[in-house]
Amino acid sequence: MYKIYINDTPLFLGTEEEMPAKEGSDQMLVARYPGKSKFLLNYVDMLENTDRWEQVGLYGPDPEQLWADFQEHFKLIEAAGGLVYNRGDKALVIFRRDYWDLPKGKIDKGETPPEAALREVREETGLQQLELGRELPVTYHTYRLNKKRILKRTYWYVMRTSEEQLIPQAEEDIEKAEWVDIRSFLDDKPRIYGNILTLLESAI
Repeated sequence: MYKIYINDTPLFLGTEEEMPAKEGSDQMLVARYPGKSKFLLNYVDMLENTDRWEQVGLYGPDPEQLWADFQEHFKLIEAAGGLVYNRGDKALVIFRRDYWDLPKGKIDKGETPPEAALREVREETGLQQLELGRELPVTYHTYRLNKKRILKRTYWYVMRTSEEQLIPQAEEDIEKAEWVDIRSFLDDKPRIYGNILTLLESAI
């Protein structure tokens, strides 16, 4: 199953059995994909223009074809980032453009996702001594750029460091970088993107 955040609302693409249970919720929409690619744009437009639904699911007998049809409407951009822990098992978060986030950025030509993730964390936080750990689930989200629809695929990796001093990269509009206990941080209900929230919740 694929999970894509559109306007911070998750869209699930998969089989009928994989769809989230509605359980009487009137804020969840689940529908069958009829196999017409343009049909998907109706849902993309809806999610871009309303926050009526908490979750939306589209299912069909061939999830990979559904996923391929969805991607036809977007330009794919690949990025990579890190969930960094210090020696005290505190996690690194950054504050950028009014949202809490994790360090990440686009993969440069010729880079592998792990190489890009390490470079972006170093550039955005000032940390240099980083140990690359396991890969975390890939996240997807969409946005508009110059009237074009963009689908961003972000690869994530656990990292560890013995360094403590953080230097936020002002050129990337990063105002703050902090070490936090993830559970306590999320308990305070910070302003955070849905895909980042999901990633942090999976790390608790």
